[in-house]
Amino acid sequence: MRKGFYFLLLLLLVACQPRLWQVRQATSTKIAIDASTQALADTTYINYLQPFKKQVDEQMNVVIGRAAETMRGHAPESLLSNFSTDVYRQSASNYLKSEVDIAIVNLGGLRTIIPAGYITVRKVFELMPFENELVILYLSGENLNALCQYFASMGGEGVSGLRFKIENKKAINIEINGQPLDVNKLYSIATNDYLAGGNDKMIALALYEKRVNTGIKVRNMLLDYIKAETAKGNEIKVALDGRIVIRN
Repeated sequence: MRKGFYFLLLLLLVACQPRLWQVRQATSTKIAIDASTQALADTTYINYLQPFKKQVDEQMNVVIGRAAETMRGHAPESLLSNFSTDVYRQSASNYLKSEVDIAIVNLGGLRTIIPAGYITVRKVFELMPFENELVILYLSGENLNALCQYFASMGGEGVSGLRFKIENKKAINIEINGQPLDVNKLYSIATNDYLAGGNDKMIALALYEKRVNTGIKVRNMLLDYIKAETAKGNEIKVALDGRIVIRN
């Protein structure tokens, strides 16, 4: 009887051991999501969704401003990245009630262009489809220099309050608000929570001394800025001002 008990106990212990599963083979099938799949659509479900779609479209198609010219994001400097970083910096400064030194965005995070003419809510959602939030980091001048060197190696990024030249993929003549970069100083940086984690290879950003989480959605921040400028009677107008220049 005792042997039978121990045998059953052994079976239970073996059965409880975690199994390690290993994928030996996998297959996939490409399913195009286009007009060819329309025949497969569930018309009952589509009809059910129509009232909700109509409500969403009405909100998304609201015009909130006007762009003076088409804004695209590209290196080393662009209208769209200048616009975005300037909004980041102003919003962060308003939050702290003191001026933030610089702002940084990743060009890859700007997901569309803003064409000249009317700006709708939908266009801002297309530009910023993520739920990223505005954060303020305090970074040493030494780490900021390392970040600029990375930007130079990539040919540029989106910046505000920061200027430098790229020579042989190195950042030179780095200035923050007209003053040479001081490696011993602590600088305040407006960016988003994604980049604050060192993502997009911006590892130096994750080496911050202090972090302030504002809780402000980047998308809402952009919407509010455009609406505020429109209320003042202003178009969204941005200029290239030589923030990052590649020296031949």
